[in-house]
Amino acid sequence: MSDSPPQRNFSLLSLLSKDNINIALCALILLLFYFTYPAYVQGSQDAVTWLLSAWNKENDYEHGGLVPVFAVYLFIHAFNGLKGAELKGSLTGLWVLLLGALLCLLAVRSQQPRVAWGALPFLLCGLVWCRSGRRAALHCAFPCFFLWLAIPLPGFQQATVGLQLMAAKGSHLLAGFFGVETILEGTNVSSASGDWDAFNIAGGCSGMRSLMALLMISAAWGYLADGLSLWKRLVLGLSAIPISIVANAIRVASIFICAEYVSPAFAGKTWHDWSGLLFFFPASLVCLALLHSLLAGEWVWLHRGRVVMRRHGNHGEENHGEEDGDLPEVTKQRPLDEPSERVRGEGKEEKQ
Repeated sequence: MSDSPPQRNFSLLSLLSKDNINIALCALILLLFYFTYPAYVQGSQDAVTWLLSAWNKENDYEHGGLVPVFAVYLFIHAFNGLKGAELKGSLTGLWVLLLGALLCLLAVRSQQPRVAWGALPFLLCGLVWCRSGRRAALHCAFPCFFLWLAIPLPGFQQATVGLQLMAAKGSHLLAGFFGVETILEGTNVSSASGDWDAFNIAGGCSGMRSLMALLMISAAWGYLADGLSLWKRLVLGLSAIPISIVANAIRVASIFICAEYVSPAFAGKTWHDWSGLLFFFPASLVCLALLHSLLAGEWVWLHRGRVVMRRHGNHGEENHGEEDGDLPEVTKQRPLDEPSERVRGEGKEEKQ
């Protein structure tokens, strides 16, 4: 007789269980609310239409469409960590759903679509809690709240002014290290020798757009950095702020250096337009990788795993090292004090 476990038969009736029907109805209500209910901009836009229109250059949120893509990947990663776990739904998740529903009601009454999108993570976590329990909801909490990075925040113009001043001052100082003498007047930087016209550090050069995009990447990076403690993940996730400020100052300084030693026209047009893609993001990603390696205590991209050395003695197995990676395990190791078969044979011949 075979000892194999009985296979589970999935049928249409099992999919039409009461819990699945309730979750499907809640999901349908959410889709209708966010996609079809025109409650914002004087009743002319639904939440999705408003969000798509807000992902624009003026709001520095052109990267907004990538946030849901990242969130889906993080959501799948979170559920993969629950493989083999026994999951059971709980009605406690209704309280989280209720909080999200109240925020949606507040969004409609105040005509604030940002509040409606801020309620979405609570609604998603509540659904997961009701369907799969508290443990699954906690696993999916970060991917759900990661969606907050897609919501354009108001008052960015005030924040960009400070970043403009920091970029202008930082690039002015850095250019001096490369022998480029400049004159700083507010956000205008000009050549001290008059070889090229003044550059104005406008709002687009403040680095706000790059900061928000890099913050999205560093937050996902910190979440996926397995093996790091919570505070190290927080440091890695928030490191996008100083990294983007410094990298943007270096990028702007490179424009002045290019204008001084190459061509002002090339620096003001070609290099200005392409330096962010060719310099800023590669340099920022390298800084994130170096910081991750520093926090982990090893070069993470060279990590290939450790071999497990095990010694079999009279009292069972003794492990030396850690199991990590895909390298083969060395499981049959003869104790150092145990003679080989050849030595045993020679000993028997001498006795005879």
